[in-house]
Amino acid sequence: MSQYYIHPQAKLGANVVVEPFAYISANVEIGDNCWIGPHATILDNVKIGSNCKIYPGAIIGGEPQDYKFGGETTYVEIGDNTIIREYVTINRGTLKSGRGTTKVGKNCMIMSYSHIAHDCNIADNVVMVSYVGIAGVCDIEEYSIIGGHSAAHQFTRIGAHSMLSGGSMIGKDVPPFVVAGKRPLVFGGVNVIGLRRRGFGIDKIDEIREIYKVFYSSGLNTSDACQKVDETFENTPEKVMIVDFIKSTTRGIIRAGSGPIDE
Repeated sequence: MSQYYIHPQAKLGANVVVEPFAYISANVEIGDNCWIGPHATILDNVKIGSNCKIYPGAIIGGEPQDYKFGGETTYVEIGDNTIIREYVTINRGTLKSGRGTTKVGKNCMIMSYSHIAHDCNIADNVVMVSYVGIAGVCDIEEYSIIGGHSAAHQFTRIGAHSMLSGGSMIGKDVPPFVVAGKRPLVFGGVNVIGLRRRGFGIDKIDEIREIYKVFYSSGLNTSDACQKVDETFENTPEKVMIVDFIKSTTRGIIRAGSGPIDE
């Protein structure tokens, strides 16, 4: 008897290593060159890309923790080169209250004991530090970094290239390109260091900073601020990303803070 269990219907790519005591259920696809650590559990209807690492104790594809879930067939999808650390849990989607699929993108690092609930969409290059909890139907956009012990309310969104301090309680949407922290969670300026690391030049960073002055320092309400930004700034991809994000919020965006975010 093998020290691990792989269901006969599971599809494993080339050079996949499955360590002792791991469990892989039916309707699972695992791409090439993945490593499945000891005591990792991969349940039904999970698709994992290539070059991923699933560390001990992680559980991927568990049923949604949602009373409305009725046993329907739903999924988890994980992109290439993503690392799932110890005791992470990623639940499948729902149909009655969600999208049917929980997604984690490429090149992500989901650190130990984090939880990604049903129907979340985690984009590429996201980092979630240990003990982060993301409730159902949240959207985390690319290159976001969420500090440890943070928690996101269901249906909230975190914009691309944003950085949240540890212990953040995320009840409203966090716009792109910003730093956020404190309790309640507030805007703490533009994520200058992160943007520089990703190749944004000083002119582009200044443009983003000036746009956010309209939203957070002008005294205008959100609708009027969107109109002023539309009328004042060139139609660059960054401006469009910010305005479209804020216009589409249903929970509202985080408010302005006072003083630096130093957590």
